[in-house]
Amino acid sequence: MGLIEGAMGVVFGSGRNVIAETAEVFRVNAEAQAGRDAAAQAAALAQFGQEFAQKRRSWFDRLMDGLNRVPRPAMALGTLGLFASAMIDPVWFSERMVGIALVPEPLWWLLAAIVSFYFGARHQAKGQEFRREIATTLAAVPQVAAQLTELGRLRDEAAPPAPDNAPGTPAAAAPVAGSDSENAALDEWRRAG
Repeated sequence: MGLIEGAMGVVFGSGRNVIAETAEVFRVNAEAQAGRDAAAQAAALAQFGQEFAQKRRSWFDRLMDGLNRVPRPAMALGTLGLFASAMIDPVWFSERMVGIALVPEPLWWLLAAIVSFYFGARHQAKGQEFRREIATTLAAVPQVAAQLTELGRLRDEAAPPAPDNAPGTPAAAAPVAGSDSENAALDEWRRAG
């Protein structure tokens, strides 16, 4: 019993598992790899969360944004309603149009100015918000470019070196005029091509 216990102590003693450590030389530890994969995925999700996070707006901002969306659909639906009312009750519609014809011209100019300023200001505010979002995105460009450079360097390091006589390398692809290699057919083909 002492001999078996001594052998087990050598293999599994002092908190080590020599068999598992030896196997990890030839095969990746699946549990550790799963942990690394989970950490990488969590980091990627955290990065995406930061990139696509939207700032919280106050209730007043949301209310004003909702109210700013009312005039365009109201004008479009109101115009369609005028067409429908003209077909349903032409006399009622004509009475309303006579009333509109009595509106003085300066009041029409004032209405045009208000509507123009409203839509112009909204267009300007939305354009500025869009440019602010673009600027925020462009601020991340140097970081992304550095990451892409690092990934390209890692890819180049991980790629196995190509042998000198591999197809596609300049030495093999270039025709050699008058070379005396061991393959006469290849030399003849190179001279013909």
